[in-house]
Amino acid sequence: MVKVKLKLSRMADGDILDVLLTEGEPLESVPRTAEEQGHHVEEIRKEGDFYHVVIRK
Repeated sequence: MVKVKLKLSRMADGDILDVLLTEGEPLESVPRTAEEQGHHVEEIRKEGDFYHVVIRK
């Protein structure tokens, strides 16, 4: 989540970040923490062995 938080802090409001995650704890914590920080999780979709978590700042 540290890399995601750093990237979001450098983005402008309304920008979109597409985070690629594997199944497990990060897939649970990244969307939850993003929402807690006031960002909006637009989409979570599975693609092969990975998940795309799309976050709007």
